[in-house]
Amino acid sequence: MGILKKITTGILAALLAVSTFSGCSGGGEISSGAAAKDFPVTVENVTLKSEPEGVAVFSPNLADVILAMGYEVSLKAKSADCDQSDLSVLPNVTASDAQAVRKTGATLALFEKDPGEDTRSALNKEGIASIVIAPAVSREDLERLYEEAGAALKGGSTGYKKGQKTAQDIFMTLDDVTRVVPQSSSPVTVCYLYDAKGAAATGDMLAGKLIECAGLVNGVASSTNGKADAQTLKIANPQYIFCPTGVKKELEESADYKNLTAVQKGKVYEMDPSYMARQGRGMIQAVSFMAGTVYPELLQGSSSESGGESSASSGGTSVPTGQTLKSGDKGDAVKALQTRLDELGYMFVPVSGEYTAATVQAVKDFQYLNGMTVTGIADSETQQKLNSPDAKKREN
Repeated sequence: MGILKKITTGILAALLAVSTFSGCSGGGEISSGAAAKDFPVTVENVTLKSEPEGVAVFSPNLADVILAMGYEVSLKAKSADCDQSDLSVLPNVTASDAQAVRKTGATLALFEKDPGEDTRSALNKEGIASIVIAPAVSREDLERLYEEAGAALKGGSTGYKKGQKTAQDIFMTLDDVTRVVPQSSSPVTVCYLYDAKGAAATGDMLAGKLIECAGLVNGVASSTNGKADAQTLKIANPQYIFCPTGVKKELEESADYKNLTAVQKGKVYEMDPSYMARQGRGMIQAVSFMAGTVYPELLQGSSSESGGESSASSGGTSVPTGQTLKSGDKGDAVKALQTRLDELGYMFVPVSGEYTAATVQAVKDFQYLNGMTVTGIADSETQQKLNSPDAKKREN
């Protein structure tokens, strides 16, 4: 690169460093709610004076949050551990190589842990602001996570509100799952174990709360800091154990775990590790998987194949009218109903063609958000509304 180009690049970087962000100066504080305008906005003591030209994300969790909000278009680069398929086109960079980060067009770097003074200083010199946004530890804290991420990308009003709504929508869907779980006088105790060395979804973690969202009892709810010793697990003696892919065999071979009821009875189930490790839409998959495993009637008639076919089509599915559909019904008409509900964001289990409790809840949610009488029955009025161009979508 020529001397002139180097000088020009250096000047532009310096100007960006001054104009785009500053340390702890005031403006757009969001700690108590949405700001009156988008910029300037202060997130975690860093003030952005204008919308970032581009963002580099160095946290798989924050990448999931950004995807959930639909803000991935703002991303210019990512760390290699951000393995989401939707981000596969982005270049991988390391935060320690500030010049490489800047060459991607990023003017903001997002972390979930402090990368250190040296890294932050190097990025700063390249005109790149660094913001650290910690993972959520509770339901209420999830809103904080999404609000801060949204505000950093799109401002203290627009982005903040988008983040807040996305977090609320995720938990609205999780609440839907909780409502359709069968009521029982004998609670089912389960655990989520990250490995065979004591790492678990404990009661002080958001992941531990997801177990409760599935209508189940977390056997290690009293444990903290993501650790549950063998004695605690022995006392809890969970009926089901969930774990990341590849851990089941370790549990079966471990002296500390192999005698637990869940292991002895073959009730150990593996799931995509990202579902319980990240705080995006995967949380819905985690809760649905756990609830559906313990209560298979929730997924009666569904399969992984049908789940793969249930994504929304661009043209939209038409629901046949003239026949009232209700709980217990089966057939193509029910499948069309479920497919349309799925396109609009209301289904949280795979399309099956059977009008189960999950479908009843999806219809209720659609009726509620579209200002209709809430019955859970897909009568002609509900079907006509589903087919109409002004049917309100649920933004998860």
